[in-house]
Amino acid sequence: MSRDRGPRRLRRLDRSALIAASVTALSFTASGCVVVHGEREVLPATTRAEAAKALQQFTNAYNAADKAYDSSLDAAHVTGALGAIDAARLKAGKTNSPGGNTAHTPLKLSDVTYTIPKKAGWPRWFVADAAGNKGGTARWLLVFTRDGMNEPFQVAFLTLVAEGKVPEFKEDADGWAEAVPANSAGLAAEPGDLSKKYVSYLKSGGDVFADGTHTSVWRADRAKDAIRPGLATQYLDEPLANDTYAPLALRTKDGGALVFFATHHYVKETAHSGTSVPNPGDAVLALTTGEIKQSLTMQFVSNEVALDPPRGAADPKVDVLGRIQGLTSAQGS
Repeated sequence: MSRDRGPRRLRRLDRSALIAASVTALSFTASGCVVVHGEREVLPATTRAEAAKALQQFTNAYNAADKAYDSSLDAAHVTGALGAIDAARLKAGKTNSPGGNTAHTPLKLSDVTYTIPKKAGWPRWFVADAAGNKGGTARWLLVFTRDGMNEPFQVAFLTLVAEGKVPEFKEDADGWAEAVPANSAGLAAEPGDLSKKYVSYLKSGGDVFADGTHTSVWRADRAKDAIRPGLATQYLDEPLANDTYAPLALRTKDGGALVFFATHHYVKETAHSGTSVPNPGDAVLALTTGEIKQSLTMQFVSNEVALDPPRGAADPKVDVLGRIQGLTSAQGS
């Protein structure tokens, strides 16, 4: 059941786990037809009924693709970070199980809240906050986006957030939310800079981000992995913020913002002389080119959601609430 109104962590993945959304309005008057240009007019991204339809279409397509391990079945409904993660997951699945996913369990989403911002220009987008039959009690946050009225809504970001951690959003009198520009200076960090700041933090630390599973704990885990006996592990992180990976942000009731953003990660494992890289598992091997002799370099795409407080807040640190990461390719050498 969905709630037709506005507001209302995944554990770290190992190598074998692959995780696997202007309006042009026509107004008729006595004197004729008036075109309201969506690229200039401040309009809701969609109606709530259309948002519900987009969620159902995505769920149907996602389940069909997962059951058959066939990315062509949901390619029209995913893009950006989720699109890259999902396509790689399905490719690996098809390689290892050509007949389809024998462990398929349909994804079911319920108790849905749609938060739809009112804005000018493209992309138009909205957020669906739902309970799922997977992921325990965590809330599923799906960001649907499209670049034209005749294009379908596609899910660009998918994250899971612990129950009770999704903030309340600012809404106008009609229940429409407020999109926050990427260059908004009224926050602890500009939304457009979060991807870059996050990869900088993963490398060197700092005081931009609050401690937590996806920040201080992840850095500590990587530091331990880097010094395993017989194996050297190197990390390279890159921002991912262009085109379909561009960050999107919603104004929260306290003046801050909930920001969805993406990052790109490389993990290179090199075995010491006389030893070999540990077997990465069938799921990784399915996405690996080249022969793994002494090293394996894996590429991941990650999408995050963070609570960005208003500038001057008592606690000015950005809190990363959720992150889903997936292997997209690997190279042996």
